[in-house]
Amino acid sequence: MTRRPVHLRRSWLFLPGANPAILEAGAIAAADVAIQELEDFTPPERRPQARQQAPALYPAWRAAGRVAAVRINPLDGPDGAADLAAVMAGVPDVVMMPKVTAPAQIARLDAAIGDHEAALGLEPGSTEIVPNIESARGLVHTIAIAQASRRVTACLVASEDMVADLGAVRSRAATELAYVRQRFLIECRAADVVAIDCPYTFGDEAGAAAEAQTARRLGYTAKALVRPAHAGAVNAAFTPAADEIGQARRIVAAFSAARSRGEDRVTLDGHLVEMPTYTGAQRLLARAAEFGLD
Repeated sequence: MTRRPVHLRRSWLFLPGANPAILEAGAIAAADVAIQELEDFTPPERRPQARQQAPALYPAWRAAGRVAAVRINPLDGPDGAADLAAVMAGVPDVVMMPKVTAPAQIARLDAAIGDHEAALGLEPGSTEIVPNIESARGLVHTIAIAQASRRVTACLVASEDMVADLGAVRSRAATELAYVRQRFLIECRAADVVAIDCPYTFGDEAGAAAEAQTARRLGYTAKALVRPAHAGAVNAAFTPAADEIGQARRIVAAFSAARSRGEDRVTLDGHLVEMPTYTGAQRLLARAAEFGLD
């Protein structure tokens, strides 16, 4: 089965690593990416049990149309190396690393994954890496971290750990994370990797939908989740809607007609449409086409 391209992975769902019932449900959830979480969501004493599930779990997720991911513990801790050795037997599509603060951590993970790929006879470089940025130190080094390995296809910014590191106060409005989210997006864009927005950690679906819409307005195309029920709202936020597709077509048609008349711009619905607006509409239509939307 062809792996969903990283730029079309809208929802990244973290699931408790040692809970078989929830992990099986994750295979049929609406999220684009299912993540077996071996760090905070899995108590240390249950990590051996979680590792044993990996070889059967990831193929089942892929068969259900999901990208199969895992978040291991840091390699410089007591569990990271054992996590990686066990989960590589399941051939994850993506390995995520928490609390990354420096490019050297990603370079080490890259080399370790390469050793496992070689031992298992896997295609070299086939396993992606997604660093998790969860601190001020990590945030200011995001570009270097993203460029530390060719395996890095995306980076994810945290909410709760970032708030704790900043000494901020967590709120549903997420105003305490406003600068972090904007800075992180810019760093990822500069490094040419996908930026995954922080998870909405409150229970209400309306709040998750609103935060996802805010993320999209900032420029994000993906968001992390900790509740399966939020996947539908997140996917909807990052999928072009019918009215947006219609408006994009009007913009393209109006601008193209203006250019054919030798004009450099056109006014549509009171808005001055210039080249950036035109190319933005083209990008939206191209994304809609990738999702099979006409």
